[in-house]
Amino acid sequence: MYRNFWKRFFDLVLSGLAIVILSPLFLILCLWIKLDSKGPVLFRQKRIGRYRTTFEIMKFRTMRIDTPHDVPTHLLKNPEQWITRAGRILRKTSLDELPQLLQIFTGKMAIVGPRPALWNQDDLVAEREKYGANDVRPGLTGLAQVNGRDVLSIEDKAELDGMYAAHVTLRTDLTCLWKTVVAVLTRKGFQEGEHANEHRTEDE
Repeated sequence: MYRNFWKRFFDLVLSGLAIVILSPLFLILCLWIKLDSKGPVLFRQKRIGRYRTTFEIMKFRTMRIDTPHDVPTHLLKNPEQWITRAGRILRKTSLDELPQLLQIFTGKMAIVGPRPALWNQDDLVAEREKYGANDVRPGLTGLAQVNGRDVLSIEDKAELDGMYAAHVTLRTDLTCLWKTVVAVLTRKGFQEGEHANEHRTEDE
C-alpha cells in the first residue's frame, strides 16, 4: 500500500510544500548564480529514470558554461577551475539539488530512491538491474547517499539501491531523510574533484 500509493502521495504533498516555502530561497539563488557567472541558472543533463527510461535532471548550475559536458568531475583536469564561486557553496551545501523538487512534484523522481545514473553509466545501470533497483523512481536521496555516497564502489551502491527497491517502506524513507540531513550538515561521504571515488556518477 505504501509503495503503490502513499509514497507518491507524500512525495507530491511534501515537494509541493517545499517548493512554496523555499520559493524565496529559489529566487535568491537564481539571482546569485546569474550575477556570479555567465550562463543559464539551471543545469540539465540526461539521466536514467524508472524502468531505464531517460529524463533530464535539473540542478542549479555550479560550473562554467564551457565545462566539458557529460564528464564526471573527477575526470576533468584540475576540476576546481570549472566550478564557479557560487557553485562551491551550492555543492558543499547540496543546495544545487533543489530544482529536483519540481521533478519530484511532476513524478519523474521521488524524494527517496536510487540517485539517477548518467545516461552513459552503463556499468552502474547494469549492476542495479541485478537487484531490481531500476524499477523504482530515482530519488533526491537514497540508501547509498546516506551510507557512503562518493566513497562507495559501483557494486556497493547498486547493492544498497537494490536493498531499498526490495524494502520501500515509510520507515526506510524516514530513516533516509533523517540521515540525509546529518550527511549534508557533516558532509559525510562527500568527496570532490581529484579526491572523488572513481565511480562517482555526478558531474554537476
